[in-house]
Amino acid sequence: MPPTHDHEGKEGRYKEYAYSPVPESASSAVYDSTTLGKYTEFGTGSPSYRFKNGVLEKCRDSDMTEKGSTLLQYVAAAAANLCCVSAGAMLAWTSPIKAKLQDSLDDNPLGVKITDDENSWIGSLVAVGAMIGSFIAGYMAERWGRKKTLLAAVIPFTLGWILVASAKVVFQLYVARIILGIGLAFAFTVVPMYCGEIAEISVRGALGSFLQLFVTFGLLYSYSIGPYVSYLVFWICCAAVPFVFFAVFMTMPESPYFLLKIGKREEAVQALARLRSKSPASVQKEADEMQAAVEEAFREETNFSDLFTVKANLKALIYTCLLASFQQLSGINVVLFYMGNIFESAKSSLPSPIATIIVALVQTCASAVTPVVVDRLGRKVLLIFSGIGEILTMGSLGLYMYLQDTAHADVSGISFLPVLSLVVFISTYSVGWGPLPWTVMGEMFTSNVKSKASGITVCICWLMSFMTTKFSTNLASVATCAPYWLFGIFCLLSVLFTIFVLPETKGKSVQEIQDELNGVKSSLPVFEGSGKH
Repeated sequence: MPPTHDHEGKEGRYKEYAYSPVPESASSAVYDSTTLGKYTEFGTGSPSYRFKNGVLEKCRDSDMTEKGSTLLQYVAAAAANLCCVSAGAMLAWTSPIKAKLQDSLDDNPLGVKITDDENSWIGSLVAVGAMIGSFIAGYMAERWGRKKTLLAAVIPFTLGWILVASAKVVFQLYVARIILGIGLAFAFTVVPMYCGEIAEISVRGALGSFLQLFVTFGLLYSYSIGPYVSYLVFWICCAAVPFVFFAVFMTMPESPYFLLKIGKREEAVQALARLRSKSPASVQKEADEMQAAVEEAFREETNFSDLFTVKANLKALIYTCLLASFQQLSGINVVLFYMGNIFESAKSSLPSPIATIIVALVQTCASAVTPVVVDRLGRKVLLIFSGIGEILTMGSLGLYMYLQDTAHADVSGISFLPVLSLVVFISTYSVGWGPLPWTVMGEMFTSNVKSKASGITVCICWLMSFMTTKFSTNLASVATCAPYWLFGIFCLLSVLFTIFVLPETKGKSVQEIQDELNGVKSSLPVFEGSGKH
């Protein structure tokens, strides 16, 4: 006798489980796929019983209420985010390498000094690769899984660093940076999906904000090594990071959601039990609820056009694309790629390599704050705080450049201002606008459109990055203060957007977020023990 899909449909609608656990239902019967078996629990005392494929089994109540731990969820998220360390190291490579390629021939494999325009292409072409790679990564994650796709990121990273190592002409560096950008897109597209799918709701924000923290580890790594080693040693150090990621992450479980989607029920239960640090018997009900959500999400074939024709999908896509755009229009990648140039043009009293390391160290420390507080304070509070800090610091840096280069005033008394401004800018950015656009991207979409929406959002992000990094140097040639004041204006717009438009996602299930995007009152019923009243 087939299962009753009316109940199953309610489970799917009320308990969207693509990216976080849902409260236990008060229902006495939970069904899984018609092709994967049927579970029916009887009684409320100890022991309790379950039908599995027509066989009545006894299971202990302690199995169903086992406490578990979130430790392995943190470990798995950290392992996945080692891919982001690779991306951060690659992004920061341009800052210390600029002195070797543009100012000297002693350790320059090209044999000629590159121009300012060539340097800007080397910095900005990563974004072109990321735009291409975002769609490749989204497709692969949907077809072959989150884990295999992330492991495959080692291929473009390795090819890119081989081209960097053997480059004799600047065009080869252009190609290398595009290929490295494809590897970066794998990290930014798939890591938020993976972390969102393995996380319990209580730690979803923390794991989602790991991306920015691990990117900063990579930045600090490059800034600390690059100025003090040769071109050869530097690329070897950067190229080694993806292999460390591969060795560590290959031991982690695949997303249970993806395993259920492709019909591997037993593997999904084992992965879920491992991630929750529980026995397989104690996660059966959680797996059933996740499966109900998977079946509901994929009941009808999803087309690419559904992102634009379904109201909730369209609003979520607009919000996440705006978040990604404001992140880049804050000027962050201009600061990261050309930090050494900024300190030199500002005539900072600190040596450029030392100032760069200080800023990167502060960024790493600030990024570590978000995972601790994001699930307590919420996304909007941190984004607003971050945006205000960006406005003040970009305005101050622009003022310093104006006084020095346009007004030709004596700025020796405030020579500390560039370093202070960038330290505060990086700190406030890393608390909010750095990690949280990726956290929200992992929360707003239903499972059946997640990979497509992630690809578009990452593409928009790196399109904005390309525009800011390539053309900010042209704007600075007109007036050195102009880029920073323009970035400050975009930061102001980002704060207004967050206050008046962006919905809060803290502590909400995907279904609750979808209801809010649709402009309807949440249809989630009150379940006994759910904590909602």
